[in-house]
Amino acid sequence: TEMVYAGVFEQPEPTHRLHRGDPMQQREVVPPATPRVLDTAVSETVLDVDAPEQERRRALANWITSPRNPLTARVLVNRIWQHHFGTGIVDTPSDFGAMGTPPSHPKLLDWLAAELIDSGWSIKHVHRLILLSHTYQQASTPRPDAMAVDAGGRLLWRYPSRRLEAEPIRDCILAVSGSLDPSMGGPGFSMFEPNQNYVRVYEPREEFGPEQFRRMIYMTKVRMEQDAVFGSFDCPDAGQVCPKRAQSTTAMQALNMQYSGFLLDQARRFGERVAYDVDAGAANASDDDHDVDVEDRDAAQIDRAFWLALARAPDDTERAAAVALVADHGLAALCRALLNSNEFLFIP
Repeated sequence: TEMVYAGVFEQPEPTHRLHRGDPMQQREVVPPATPRVLDTAVSETVLDVDAPEQERRRALANWITSPRNPLTARVLVNRIWQHHFGTGIVDTPSDFGAMGTPPSHPKLLDWLAAELIDSGWSIKHVHRLILLSHTYQQASTPRPDAMAVDAGGRLLWRYPSRRLEAEPIRDCILAVSGSLDPSMGGPGFSMFEPNQNYVRVYEPREEFGPEQFRRMIYMTKVRMEQDAVFGSFDCPDAGQVCPKRAQSTTAMQALNMQYSGFLLDQARRFGERVAYDVDAGAANASDDDHDVDVEDRDAAQIDRAFWLALARAPDDTERAAAVALVADHGLAALCRALLNSNEFLFIP
């Protein structure tokens, strides 16, 4: 048998003004309306007392997204900015009030909010504006004179380099190793194995198969539990609201990225993909009368591994170190080193 949940609308009960806030002292019926204290920019909305729930919800949504209400647009574009830069124009994304942090660039915030409204609330339009801007395309290279004035980079004089979040790190590892399942939709997957004794307990999964190689957006989140490997990368608890993730650097992160079973398995798969790609390319390019030189094959494998992980070829120093590493410990060791490099884990 399958369990099905269904939601139905019910006629809301009348709302009374409570004298002195006492629920036992109900006075006159109050119609559904927006609070007058909040109607500074948007006209007051008042519905009939017997208005159905659908109409009330629609009126609330129209009031929140009114073009005359700039707060919704400001909050939304600030979250988009935070997604790309790590820190929003307002550093307290869930508090735009007097207790929050003032915006670092208020005119920029208002301009982006106006662009969002004028574009018909197109989030893609705002993403495009940010990604094509000079601010986003700056290098992250620090300058001593600028660091002395604004070490935190709040004045946007450089792009703030930061580590990827846990979910993109895992997705990138799977993509580079060739294990990622890019299918869209369908049921999710779990990083835990439920143990149903007297109380349902979730234990971290030790082995992973193709069904767990989907993108992390399809992972079933378990409250009060963290994934054994990527939970150390500041993943928030699913039972709590998290407007902004912390970013820490701990020894557990390095140990998980070096010695966890998941990383060792993906490094092996990465090496197998590199060897297969190089052998397939050599078979197509060479004649039947000529064998591929071992040194040329090793060099091609190193180049292929760098291109897959870092989207570039190695320089002379990196190539020499990679040749020695592959000779001593094999191709999987090089792949594991690339997956642990700052260039792979950080947004430059």
